[in-house]
Amino acid sequence: MHKNIMTIIGCEDNYEESNIVIFGAPFDSTTSYRPGTRFASSAIRNESYGIETYSPYQDKDMEDYCFFDCGDLELPFGAPDLALKQIKDFVAARVKDHKIPFMIGGEHLVTLGAVEAMVETYPDLHILHFDAHTDLRDSYLDVKKSHATVIRRCHDLVGDGRIFQFGIRSGERDEFYWAKSHTYLHKFDFETLDQIVEELQGKPVYFTLDLDVLDPSVFPGTGTPEAGGVTFSQLLEALKLVSKLSIVGLDMNELSPMLDQSGASTAVACKILREILLYLS
Repeated sequence: MHKNIMTIIGCEDNYEESNIVIFGAPFDSTTSYRPGTRFASSAIRNESYGIETYSPYQDKDMEDYCFFDCGDLELPFGAPDLALKQIKDFVAARVKDHKIPFMIGGEHLVTLGAVEAMVETYPDLHILHFDAHTDLRDSYLDVKKSHATVIRRCHDLVGDGRIFQFGIRSGERDEFYWAKSHTYLHKFDFETLDQIVEELQGKPVYFTLDLDVLDPSVFPGTGTPEAGGVTFSQLLEALKLVSKLSIVGLDMNELSPMLDQSGASTAVACKILREILLYLS
């Protein structure tokens, strides 16, 4: 594994020494509304140099820890199954090396490839999901594998009682009704997250963060913005709780940089990335 020419700030260490390994999954071929998430990882790398490696929230500095940025996978456009297989194979190799893979999407479907790899090593895997949307449709436009069905496909792998959803404020009625019997779904905010963190202690957890859980006033640069989201400070507090879990893999997705010409959304994503890395260190 060789360093990239361009890396996320503070992630220039070598592979062997780094516990957390970051990589991009630039794929948005099933996006149904406004595409552009394929450009998120490259934008985050470029714009990360606009923030500091030091976090005043945690009094920790990325320079004191080791992080490795693998760069982007070269995923095929218009071929979800092949893209998911490449993600699965890459994640499986990182797990075999005893690393924590941190994927930057891309549309939310990329999570499925990572979870497919994780359940092979962790058959008792649990999933923690922050999002504005349920993503629990069984199919969308007659397609089974889509950004709108990704958590339903993850449920196919892990089963009932293993998926915990927070911040949800959009979805079909049937999705919310289906969730009552199959997932733990908490609408609108992170209330009760502390209870779930206690329940999940000692269990392997995959954490998937769809950045549209944030309110569009904070994060407008996303394909399907939903009013009524959480604040930046609320998300940071939630991430602090998440860091108490046994996180075996994670992702952050759904930034569409060109949908926010101010660049503020990309800057927010960079800052959240820094805070997650330091919380998990």
